[in-house]
This record gives sequence, structure tokens and C-alpha cells, in this order.
Amino acid sequence: MAERVLITGGAGFIGSHTALLLLERGDTVRVLDALRSPVHETTTRPRWLPPEVELMVGDIRDRSAVYRALRGVDSVVHLAAYQDYLPDFSTFFHINTVGTALLYEVAVHERLPLRKVVVASSQAVYGEGRYVCVADGVTHPDLRNDEQLRAGRWEIRCRCGRPMDSRPTDETTVNPHNQYAVSKYTQEMVALSLGRRYGIPTTCMRYSITQGRWQSPRNAYSGICRVFTLRAQSGRPPIVFEDGRQRRDYVYVGDVARANLLALEDPRTDFEAYNVGGGEVLTALEYAETVRRVVGLRTSSEVPGLYRFGDTRHVVSDVSKLRSLGWRPTLSVDAIVREYAQWVSAAGHVDDTTDDSIARMLGSGTLRRAGVGVAAG
Repeated sequence: MAERVLITGGAGFIGSHTALLLLERGDTVRVLDALRSPVHETTTRPRWLPPEVELMVGDIRDRSAVYRALRGVDSVVHLAAYQDYLPDFSTFFHINTVGTALLYEVAVHERLPLRKVVVASSQAVYGEGRYVCVADGVTHPDLRNDEQLRAGRWEIRCRCGRPMDSRPTDETTVNPHNQYAVSKYTQEMVALSLGRRYGIPTTCMRYSITQGRWQSPRNAYSGICRVFTLRAQSGRPPIVFEDGRQRRDYVYVGDVARANLLALEDPRTDFEAYNVGGGEVLTALEYAETVRRVVGLRTSSEVPGLYRFGDTRHVVSDVSKLRSLGWRPTLSVDAIVREYAQWVSAAGHVDDTTDDSIARMLGSGTLRRAGVGVAAG
């Protein structure tokens, strides 16, 4: 049966891909989006947002905008969020946590009969994720301190002093380390708690690093695919943080959109949190080599010993829980990079932000330099 679905933050690349799938199955889609920079270059409708989508420009913190957007819909995919590397701590909580609380507040106050709310969370809630020490067993380490990072000691050791192996992280233990991660976990707590209390079925989706076409070429938070690809296409080497051996998993935006629809449709997901991750685990250097190969860049990657304080060393999501419902990741990192590079090139985007972003993060202290730089090919 066709539904009326609201996607908050739906003019972004995850929202647009989700809207496409909803339209394909016959649903009516409304989007509430503030269209703010740096994710959006202008306040006009993004070219990739399907014309059949009703676009409402407004802020998730604006009660009247939220009410107008919620009125008459059956379900919500709540993607509206604030992401940045700057230390404007309160903004993360105003948008991510309080904005989510307002969505439920309006729904409850106005007695809106929402059938389901799917909330976009993040792999970031795990911090360092799951590690195993041969002596002390499973542990979830705390944040690496700045003294360790300035000395270029990147790997995490157990409290007993032994090195540890990182393992895929399931949904059972969270340990957020930075302002974004804490705001996303408190967002989850708000959504699941209020959802249970007021009978609004809710599911939280913890996305790994999500990538694909339509990802903002100007947003510094867009991450490794955007930064490496734009630099490589302009003939400049990718700049890799730490020693480049930190491991992550990467998920295709189309697979994230399919996971969102599964959560909307399947009542088994009610009041649960799910990892939405990729099928490959790569180091940052391996990712840089993939980009260089795809783009045809001959220049070697640079590893100058820069690091973001608050970053995790290794985190990879275990997606067994979501797989048990029939979902699978489909695209390799190579295929994701090829799609993004083709889109960036066809759209005429050029690298006019990465150097400024690095300088801005260095100036704010978000990005720092270890005592000794590292060279790598």
C-alpha cells in the first residue's frame, strides 16, 4: 500500500537516493531540508532531487516547519543532522538531539498517527569499537590521548601494555568519543525512548562511512572519497592522516537507501538499532591507492603526520544483524569511487576546498601535526 513519507534532511545524497526508491515503489515523498552550506551550494532545489518530491525549506529546530512537514504523512526517515569537524559543540546537540526531540514532541502534541520513524545514526557511536587482547579479552578502548598522537604512536594498546587486534563491532556496546558521536547516540536515546513511550515504532540505523554520487563536493565532512577523488582529479596527491593504516568499512549510498526502506517496512526492526556497513575493509592508504588507480594519478600519496584529535584508530561494523533480515551490501569500494569520480567530472566540480579545509582545521586545532612527519608512497 502506497504511503506518504517525510524525509528530513532529504535533499542530501542519502535522502535523495532514499526518495528515489520510495517513488519507485509508488509512495508520495515530502522533504524538509534547510539547504544550508557547505552541504548545499545554494538554497535552490538540488538538481538530483526528483521533481516528484515535494520540497519544504525549513529547519528541524523550527516547530512550525516541523509541524507543516509532519502533517499528513504516514512515516518519517529522519536524516537531518549537523556534521563538522569544528568545535562548535552546542550546534551538534541543538540540531541532532534537540531537533529529534522536537520531531517526537510535535507528533505527540498534535496526535499525529505516525506508523514508523527511521532515524539516521552513525558508526561513530562506537568510538574505537571492539578490540581483543590475548590476556584481557574483549575491550572497547577509550579515546587516544593527544600526547600519544603527537608522538606518532597510532595504535592502541591494552591497559596491560600488550598490542590488541581490532574486530568487527556489533550493536551491543557504544562508546562515543567526540561531539558528533555523542550527539548521535543521545539522538538514538531520545528517539527510542520516546518512540516506546508514545507508541511510535522507531528504528535507528548506524551508517558506516557512506559514499556515492551526489555526495557534496564542498562539505569537508563528506570524507575520504570526496577529498581523495577531487585532489586526484586535479593532479594532486591524496593527503592521508596518521600513518594511513587505520581501517574502516565503506558503504554505498544505494545500499543505505535500501536499508532505510527495509526498516520502514519490516516490523521486526521496531525499537532496534542496526549497523549499515560495507562489505570491504580498507586502510586509508589502500583507499588512496584505489582512487589513484581509478583516476589515473601517478603522483604518490602524502602522509605528513597530520591527525584529527578525536578520530578513532580502527572501527569496522558487523552487519550480521541487518543481514539476518535479508539486506546485503552490493558495491565494492572500487565501483563506488568510479561512480563518484564520473559524477564529479560530469558535473564540472573541481577541487577548490580541500587545502582551505585543512588550513581551517589546523587553525582551529581540530587537525594537528605529530612531532615527526611520515613519508609514504
